[in-house]
Amino acid sequence: MRSRRKLSRPAQPEWAESIVRLRTALVLSQVAFGNVFHCSAMAVSRWERGISEPPSHIYIGMGNLAGDPLCWYFWGRAGLSKEDLLRVMPQLQARLRKIRLPHLEMVAAGSGAKKLEKQSKLRLVAVPLLNSVALAHGEKGEGAALLDDAAVESMIAAPKDWCPNPATTSCLRVRGSSMSPLIHDGYILAVDSAQTEIGELNGKIVIAWHRDKGLAVSRLKRFDHTIVLQSENASYESITLSGKQKWKIVARVLWWIGKAP
Repeated sequence: MRSRRKLSRPAQPEWAESIVRLRTALVLSQVAFGNVFHCSAMAVSRWERGISEPPSHIYIGMGNLAGDPLCWYFWGRAGLSKEDLLRVMPQLQARLRKIRLPHLEMVAAGSGAKKLEKQSKLRLVAVPLLNSVALAHGEKGEGAALLDDAAVESMIAAPKDWCPNPATTSCLRVRGSSMSPLIHDGYILAVDSAQTEIGELNGKIVIAWHRDKGLAVSRLKRFDHTIVLQSENASYESITLSGKQKWKIVARVLWWIGKAP
């Protein structure tokens, strides 16, 4: 007798699985889901089986319906980068910040039994501490990660005048010693992702991003037509920004804090 072989189905594409996940999360039938995009249930069925892929405008609509992080996947399939979307749609940052904020317990520290005078005039900003790292020169990074990709680990209360743009201010940790003795390994940096114009950052400490190397902290210096990322520690080499290097300035460092040894 001739043995029967089971025909294995091809693996379902990731985009098809993501569409099924979105429709299921919205608790919609294929008919109702198709109506949202003015498509038939048959079209939705073909998407979910991986037979045909939705066009870009459908992916954009799916991204508008989905929450973080699935929205970025759909917008990416449409050819939209996360960085460009955050730049042209600042309200997305506020939306994501609200989603990721943890519950807070406010504690008045340092005053003991004394009451603060003129407490009504005290203005603080809750700055998210991200589960992200700014690397010193020479450290190996994971690459790809941007500031807005990181989850919120905790919160830091800072004076209002320390944060000129609260909506785009966040904190992250430093790894490495290339910025010592100014900034040490393990310090926490407060950064403003709204301040990225190189012409206004000469001599300032910045966060730069490289697709393969991730986030790095350096001092930006401009010499005629050359832009350099310098370390404070002279034993570390500087980085010259160029098209080949593919470094990009993503934030200015506002201030930093660290534990006493």
